[in-house]
Amino acid sequence: MVSISGSKKLKRQMAPQFWGITRKDKRFVITVRPGPHKKNYSVPTAVFLRDTLKIVTSLREAKTAIYSGKVKIDGVVRKSLHHAIGLMDIVELENVSDIYRLVPTEGKLLKPIKINESEKTKKLVRVISKTTINNEKMQIGFHDGRSNILDTDVKVGDTCLIQIPDQKIIEVIKLEAGCQGLVTRGINAGQIGKIETIEEGTFILPKRVVLALGDRKIEIPADIIMAVGKEEPVIQLK
Repeated sequence: MVSISGSKKLKRQMAPQFWGITRKDKRFVITVRPGPHKKNYSVPTAVFLRDTLKIVTSLREAKTAIYSGKVKIDGVVRKSLHHAIGLMDIVELENVSDIYRLVPTEGKLLKPIKINESEKTKKLVRVISKTTINNEKMQIGFHDGRSNILDTDVKVGDTCLIQIPDQKIIEVIKLEAGCQGLVTRGINAGQIGKIETIEEGTFILPKRVVLALGDRKIEIPADIIMAVGKEEPVIQLK
């Protein structure tokens, strides 16, 4: 068999802060392999169980749980220690009543929050690409590596509420003035505010969004904003 590209380990000093691992315990930690999310914006399944949730105490225990099919991500059993868990992913564990969704919060890129049973089949995905295919249909690419063929009018930057694991689109949330926006990266990660205006990009500057956060306003790149609802978020984010 051909080996999947990419290293299986990473120096602990180089690991993202939100992984929650100790820096001086050992020299290396396992890392994510190529998959749905970028390496710097995701956490490997084994590290998530051992260091983020702390429901296992060692890599050996994490291997046992994962290889025996006790971990579901977005409704699908994943048996890889290195599978990337990222923004808005839903994690279910066998014999554990809690269900987790990974969201940005308190300035951290990713943090698991407990969600209700009724929300485990709902996920927000941001549209990052749009391509014309046969019969003039549009193939839409999402931030978590998924793709779908749509007939509806969707633009890059919009958000889709989908049903997992069958990827049925429930609702399209437009990135426009007046809707609620979630900051996904940066020092304001996890903040939710009202989008006031959208500034088109120029040759030098990227497309930008003016977001009202309480009594202050910030201007940030549009690619780190996710539209989450018109008046309020359509799913549980806190």
